[in-house]
Amino acid sequence: MKLNVYNTLSRKKEVFEPLHAPNVGLYVCGPTVYGDGHLGHARPAITFDILFRYLTHLGYKVRYVRNITDVGHLEHDADDGEDKIAKKARLDQLEPMEVVQHYLLRYHKAMEKLNVLPPSIEPHASGHIIEQIEFVKKILEAGYAYESEGSVYFDVEKYNKDYNYGKLSGRNIDELLETTRELDGQSEKRRSADFALWKKAAPEHIMHWPSPWSEGFPGWHLECSAMGTKYLGDTFDIHGGGMDLMFPHHEAEIAQSCAALGHESVKYWMHNNMITINGQKMGKSLGNFITLDQFFEGNHPLLTQPFAPMTIRFFILQAHYRSTVDFSSEALVASEKGLARLMEAYERLQKLQASAETTVEVAGLRERCEEAMCDDLNTPIVISHLFEASKAINTVADGKGTISEADLAELKEVFKLFIEDILGLQTESGSGSNEAYKKAIDLLLEMRLEAKRNKDWATSDKIRNELTALGFNIKDTKDGFEWSL
Repeated sequence: MKLNVYNTLSRKKEVFEPLHAPNVGLYVCGPTVYGDGHLGHARPAITFDILFRYLTHLGYKVRYVRNITDVGHLEHDADDGEDKIAKKARLDQLEPMEVVQHYLLRYHKAMEKLNVLPPSIEPHASGHIIEQIEFVKKILEAGYAYESEGSVYFDVEKYNKDYNYGKLSGRNIDELLETTRELDGQSEKRRSADFALWKKAAPEHIMHWPSPWSEGFPGWHLECSAMGTKYLGDTFDIHGGGMDLMFPHHEAEIAQSCAALGHESVKYWMHNNMITINGQKMGKSLGNFITLDQFFEGNHPLLTQPFAPMTIRFFILQAHYRSTVDFSSEALVASEKGLARLMEAYERLQKLQASAETTVEVAGLRERCEEAMCDDLNTPIVISHLFEASKAINTVADGKGTISEADLAELKEVFKLFIEDILGLQTESGSGSNEAYKKAIDLLLEMRLEAKRNKDWATSDKIRNELTALGFNIKDTKDGFEWSL
């Protein structure tokens, strides 16, 4: 089977064919580290973690670059305003890189909890100022930018005559240029559609560097063009990010690369859709912002309880990455229950005993899951196949069916491959305290079994009833017992 991915640029699914197989270059727009990560930040991280994992599973050697925006990101993503990192540093009387480090550590901890694999390279915008300056020089030399009062702007109208500015997002740039042609004379830019490649720093601006044009800082869009081509070459395979970055950020990236290099850098553009609350995009400006830590701790008015990181991951994977996901606490509760059922079946699978023959249906599971993943990473279909296979597991575990040694080995291998290695789901029992907790419940239930063997029904019933009242499901089996919370 061949992997098909939806290329935003062509607006259709295409067979993935690497430029330099088995090597694959993957660049993903990472976080802008000026605030606490929220559920909307988790979705691209998990989406492209799945892509990274699956490409690796297919045998490719993936260089995964995920950038960190720590400078040049102005208020409202505009060409005017205050750098958000610098603003936070000024208000809290900190060094800007203290602010970056604080939020970056929190982001990494959240990603670790969500079992998002680290990228191959995680370059910072502030560490690549020289490369960004060189990129601006190339664009100026090609004639697609102009200097104005110490700043440098990209000339969208001139570029659009030779290329197609708007091809990724489908914007009608000719119409935009026509309506924004005349400015009031107070702007440094020739047209409002033009965007900054380099900004001259105001006296109060904290972070700035020397350049041929002024003491200043790079525009936001520039960092990805410079760092993507530095680490992956002038042409590379996949560029990913959230759909909200399609315009103007990724559109500007295409223009910058074409202007500087004479050709596009990216073969496949992939975008995940948004997470919404009541149909609105989650974000600080709309007041519907819930941080990942708030999800994990349950301390937000919209949350009815805390939610474990794996519940968040499962919630995101239950929808296709290109579809909108509308958040509600009820939806997360449903995901929590669904994940518990799947992981309980996975745990029961490890305890199954093989028989001489198979009476349950398990054939073709691997192929069906692979087919779904090759169809543009269709994780909800993979999950549905795993749930279907869980019925067979439960049938055998309940003594109502049998499974051969070969089928049992295949089932264990496929479940591990897709649940752990590709979907990245894991049990929440990683800490010593959780292991001790499980062993304590097992000990209580062993005591109950001993009481039953001794016909001490009062003790047996007391243990079962009190555990049930605490929310435990107890199931007696021919080999002893099973429990879940």
